[in-house]
Amino acid sequence: MFGKNEIILENAIVRLIPLDISHVDTLLPIALEADLWKWTTQQITDRKSLLAYLELVLKEKAEGKAYPFLIIDKKREEVAGCTRYYDIQPGHKTLEIGYTWIGKSYQGKGVNKACKYELLYYAFNVLRYNRVALRTDYLNHQSRNAITKIGAKQEGILRSHSITYSGRVRDTVYFSIIASEWDIIRKTIFEAFV
Repeated sequence: MFGKNEIILENAIVRLIPLDISHVDTLLPIALEADLWKWTTQQITDRKSLLAYLELVLKEKAEGKAYPFLIIDKKREEVAGCTRYYDIQPGHKTLEIGYTWIGKSYQGKGVNKACKYELLYYAFNVLRYNRVALRTDYLNHQSRNAITKIGAKQEGILRSHSITYSGRVRDTVYFSIIASEWDIIRKTIFEAFV
């Protein structure tokens, strides 16, 4: 399902288009917002590190491990950031949504929720997957709250799971939504998009 066909997801707030290496300069001003990397395992500090980031995710896309998107804020017709599907496991009908970074001026405007709706809808209604997972740093309360607000259930905490770019050992919190929960979540939490 993630073959050579390009996936475009869209609603009244966002358009998600396939991320491409040519987006490097468009994404650079957002990528250089230092606060975006506070809780992550990697950090983008310049064009070269962003280019390496894009090259890696596009390699993962070619291998069928990920599918990255550029996020366009339709109200402004501007690039707001990027997100992706990753850890795609077609045999088990599971994937994760993450590596989402949205510029500060687009935060709190419904962009993230609109993205998550499109990604969840495609995963459950088109791909017919059984489970979508999301994860974040244990200390990232803003992200944890946002994930909970879209109906995901916390599954557990992986202790000393990874190391951030600053060298801090990170505990990772896992959340998920499963297919049997999606319809009620879609009709309640995402009712504005239905």
